[in-house]
Amino acid sequence: MAQSPVFEKTPLQKISPDVVIGEGTKIYDFVNLYGCEIGRDSKVGTFVEIQKNARIGHRCKISSHTFICEGVTLEDNVFVGHGVMFINDPEPRATSESGDLQTEDHWQVVPTRVCQGASIGSGAVILCGITIGKNALIGAGAVVTKDVPPGTVVAGSPARMLRPI
Repeated sequence: MAQSPVFEKTPLQKISPDVVIGEGTKIYDFVNLYGCEIGRDSKVGTFVEIQKNARIGHRCKISSHTFICEGVTLEDNVFVGHGVMFINDPEPRATSESGDLQTEDHWQVVPTRVCQGASIGSGAVILCGITIGKNALIGAGAVVTKDVPPGTVVAGSPARMLRPI
């Protein structure tokens, strides 16, 4: 996948040269993208950050104020509502055992996968190490702590299955 020939970066976007953006993808202002890959015909809203080693599929919609951290994979046709937060460290700490600020050498990314056609409601928090199944629907404000089966609706904190779709 190559950078879209029609994609024009604006001065209000922070997009690292190592970002791969598919053709037809729209990136709005006030974003921070580095080391990630975004498929074709996707949309990335305002105030979104996508970190290195995150992969966004084709025809995805990522709404404003969302944070997609390293280790997150969104397959094709995924919808992410406003203000969704992904987490990639189950036990985050500011400092190491010696008291120094932690660096990448002090922890390991725990990956998360959101399967094709899934939708995540606004304000949801997605903990690391889980899979959200194909066409699943995550309710607004949910805290997802475990795998979500394909074709189901979950909501709440922690998220619980409400019904099949």
